[in-house]
Amino acid sequence: MKNQWVINPTPDSKIIHLLVEEVKLPVSIATILAQRRIDSYDAARHFFRPELEQLHDPYQMKDMDKAVNRVVKAIENQENILVYGDYDVDGTTAVAMMFDFLKSIYPYVSYYIPDRYTEGYGISFQGIDFAEDNDFSLIIALDCGIKAVDKVAYANTKNIDFIICDHHLPGETLPNAVAILDPKREDCNYPFKELSGCGVGFKLIQAIAEKLELENEIIYQYLDLLVVSIAADIVPIVNENRTMAYYGLKKLQENPRPGLESLLGETQRNTLNISNIVFSIAPKINATGRLEHASQSVELLISTDKEKISQFASEINNLNTQRKETDGNVTQEAIKKIRKNKEEERFSTVIFDPNWHKGVLGIVASRLIETFYRPTLVLTSGNEGEITGSARSVKDFDIYEIIDNCSEFLTKYGGHRFAAGLTMPIGNFEAFKEKFENLVKEKIRPIQRKPSIEIDAEIQFSEITPYFLKVLKQMEPFGPENMTPIFLTKNLIGGEVKEMGKNSEHLRLSLWDEKSSLKMPAVGFGMGEFSKDFQYRRFDAVYSIEENHWKGNTYLQLNVRDVRFKD
Repeated sequence: MKNQWVINPTPDSKIIHLLVEEVKLPVSIATILAQRRIDSYDAARHFFRPELEQLHDPYQMKDMDKAVNRVVKAIENQENILVYGDYDVDGTTAVAMMFDFLKSIYPYVSYYIPDRYTEGYGISFQGIDFAEDNDFSLIIALDCGIKAVDKVAYANTKNIDFIICDHHLPGETLPNAVAILDPKREDCNYPFKELSGCGVGFKLIQAIAEKLELENEIIYQYLDLLVVSIAADIVPIVNENRTMAYYGLKKLQENPRPGLESLLGETQRNTLNISNIVFSIAPKINATGRLEHASQSVELLISTDKEKISQFASEINNLNTQRKETDGNVTQEAIKKIRKNKEEERFSTVIFDPNWHKGVLGIVASRLIETFYRPTLVLTSGNEGEITGSARSVKDFDIYEIIDNCSEFLTKYGGHRFAAGLTMPIGNFEAFKEKFENLVKEKIRPIQRKPSIEIDAEIQFSEITPYFLKVLKQMEPFGPENMTPIFLTKNLIGGEVKEMGKNSEHLRLSLWDEKSSLKMPAVGFGMGEFSKDFQYRRFDAVYSIEENHWKGNTYLQLNVRDVRFKD
């Protein structure tokens, strides 16, 4: 198949032995935990039994005391507070959370989401003018603002204060705001650097609640919004993020806010996981910002009116259907354009079309990586004389660093290692494209030019016992830096094979491990072309282990990720 197989190195045998003896783990799972730097009894206990009491003190974050004091002052002086956030999932969940919290303790609060098409990403001059026109003297910016030096300076001339809650990398100069909460600040000693934008906002809420002596339950009710941001923004699910995601999923399963419940659709509550959020809930929230206005998503997330929620959910589902059709069409056009230009063998994709819908460029970039597997930028027309777009990267390649090194061509850019946005004058496109390609060619390693599968452990089917499965399930939630474990079993024999899908592109099959004398049910998505190979050839397979829920029944199956047939 097309993937490289990378077997993760075996950790120190002493650590594996310790986890097996003290935590009573199967050897293969002890090996995986040790690979993930869980190397002691206490670390394993915190991993398997996360507790909200483990969350870090929010006042460890630089400027937190300044931020809390400014919010308290605004409340005491009855100032109007504007909650401002970006139009993606992280931004809209953060705005819904902060607005709902402040509104529950103070009446003079409103929110503002910039328009993707007329204002663009982050803090805008129009948003500050809106604040001035409506007598807002404090803006709390969420998931944006760390590079808005000129915008904050503009607000200062109008006596509007800013509190910035961001998680993106700062530039050389910080905005002149009352407080800047960003764990990625070089002078911030907060012990965890990988919060989502909504996560930084949650720490501010936590600190305000502590100052006002509010009950913890008041802030914990926002964990369902927080887990959606954690999943959608693809931040590492370790440390605080793991704890908040763990309890956020529990809230989504047991008692979600009505707006989120309306987006769950056919997803079964008891099987809800990070992947469901990424592929089911998040695209629906994103659809409004991509095709219309993201304030609809905020309204849905903060509303308790069942009739209103039903109407919003219906509109958002319709927008998501439109979005799927649009991004499918743009992806096909982009693939044709790349092939027409004979650019299949380049080290990067940088592609522009003035007619593409701005709202789907990030999705299209991800789709193009599935086809060409290389750092990718997709651009379209922006404001007059400019083009704008989204960047996505391949595994372990820092696309933000490359964009930063091309900054002389750009008027605006922001993001992180694996995803970014940028704007440039249209006349700079060809020069930017050439420099970007040359830098990628210089920096990218051969292993990063082909998709790979990381294999956590080699096992036999006999090791997949009920206790093994119980411990495996307790490793959830899975996500970046705690991915679903991938196992390798060699020298398998295929059994019954059934083709599935409209074009017989998927397979349902059974796999026989001769060494264990055991057979396991399996599914192979996108493996329809190998139907006969599975019946007549021996093979090595890499797979994850999952529960399949169908018509009220639950059963175990292997999800085959890749296979190597024997000659």
